[in-house]
Amino acid sequence: MKAAIVTIGDEILIGQIVDTNSAFIAKSLDKIGIGVYEMLSISDEKQHILTTFSRLQNNFDVVILTGGLGPTKDDITKKTLAEYLDDELVSDANVLAHVTELIEGYFKRPITQINKDQALVPSKAQVLFNKVGTAPGMWMEKENTVFISLPGVPFEMKYLMENEVIPKLIQKFNRPYIVHKTIRTYGIGESLLAEQIESWEDNLPEFIKLAYLPSPGQVRLRLSARGNNENQLLEELDNQVEKLREIIGDAIVGFDDGESIEVVLGKLLKEKGLTLSTAESCTGGKIASVLTSVSGSSAYFKGSLVSYATEAKVAILGISQELIDKHSVVSVEVAEAMALGAQKIMKTDYALATTGNAGPNKGDADAEVGTVIIALATPNGVYTEEFNFGQPREKVIDRAVTKALEKIYKEILKN
Repeated sequence: MKAAIVTIGDEILIGQIVDTNSAFIAKSLDKIGIGVYEMLSISDEKQHILTTFSRLQNNFDVVILTGGLGPTKDDITKKTLAEYLDDELVSDANVLAHVTELIEGYFKRPITQINKDQALVPSKAQVLFNKVGTAPGMWMEKENTVFISLPGVPFEMKYLMENEVIPKLIQKFNRPYIVHKTIRTYGIGESLLAEQIESWEDNLPEFIKLAYLPSPGQVRLRLSARGNNENQLLEELDNQVEKLREIIGDAIVGFDDGESIEVVLGKLLKEKGLTLSTAESCTGGKIASVLTSVSGSSAYFKGSLVSYATEAKVAILGISQELIDKHSVVSVEVAEAMALGAQKIMKTDYALATTGNAGPNKGDADAEVGTVIIALATPNGVYTEEFNFGQPREKVIDRAVTKALEKIYKEILKN
């Protein structure tokens, strides 16, 4: 099973809007065993659309289109589809009744001809009824390809995918199973990780593919298995994960897309009844933002003191000016004092502190740009580590946040 996704609209090509539809459609298809082999965005130009349809015809089992179904003259998808299928547009009575009810019943205004034209569909198309909008979806078949046209409005597209498209695809096609397992690792770079698991990777069964998904401070390993027996695929994935644990167990902190480091850390803090606070300088409150993005984080996260300027470290955290003058604002000594200050003020079991030069300029310190010092105050003392995350600024901040969360996660696990 091969699918292609086509978004139609100049607004995407000029960067006016971001295409989120393709990602949603691809995930929906993947869940039912239909692999997406191509995604593309094309302009609202008839000949370009026709050429694209012709190229995809018979090379893909399913082609899903979004966009170009609005009531204005620049939306030409329906007319172009009718031409491609050697068909004509006709008014669908059910769609017209629905559009009329929306315009006259909900919006309380007379229906216009432009509104009525929303009910026009190719005569050979199966209408996918759109209860949440005025533009119907359309299911059309030509030779070996199913063309499915959906509105570009995201919530309308999602409604039709979930309630119309996916059930019809399941009914029409015999599909293989595609099963994924994503393992989240922290603290090991992509190259080093690849070296450590090379033998394991080389011995994966042929029906399992491995993909590396790196981001600052973490690497996700996605295992994808394809076959006709879902239980067998799931069992083999679990078997391979256990083998992987034996090699890099210390680096694995969670599974699947929902198990980010902040989610895993939050579960651990809640389970052990521990509390956490932060004192942030170079990360500017981003650690706190990440922690509070998790529902229920108030059970363990008590607050953050963002002491970005040197004066704030003195006034809010109570760090002596003499300490700063002696060691510099970016130093192990100041980082430790920040962590202890937050721990005392917030009355928490643990406190994270960051100070550094994220760049591009040095600011109040002499440390090299990219330098970050992370301190962790615990019930048993303070532990500090210095890093240089290079540049650019965004990379430094993101890696500092990830490393700080990894640091406390591993410290709690040890105890």
